Amino acid sequence: MSTELQVTVFRFAKEEYALPITKVKSIIKLLPITKMPNAPLFMEGIINLRGEIIPIVDLRPRFNLSIQPATDESRIIIVDINQQMAGIIVDCVDEVIRAPMDDIDLPPAAARLDTTYITGICKYNLRLITLLDIDKVLTQDEVKDLKKVDG
Repeated sequence: MSTELQVTVFRFAKEEYALPITKVKSIIKLLPITKMPNAPLFMEGIINLRGEIIPIVDLRPRFNLSIQPATDESRIIIVDINQQMAGIIVDCVDEVIRAPMDDIDLPPAAARLDTTYITGICKYNLRLITLLDIDKVLTQDEVKDLKKVDG
């Protein structure tokens, strides 16, 4: 068993989140996003990435964060969500770190805190980074909707 977890750290608003590096396929600058008629609310649209149509998701509503305009630091992280390629829009990508497993705690247990898609909290250089389970951020029906877009 590994004694550390390698993760990609990114930001929404001023909060830091991370995904296991094994789920991240690439990180790209923001491309023009084509809106799709009657698309599910969680889906921003689609992009053409090297000839492949990739659905783009904005996780801000899922995290109860307000929608922000894109900046020069905004990125799209191409991820594997339950064997489905999708892009997530983030404010910026900070770094890739190796987090010692001893520095990762379970999410706090609070009565009204939904930790469905949080696998842990990483204590790293006096920072707290929320570790996400990208496979649980979208429901099974939402992943099926993404697959319909991809063909």
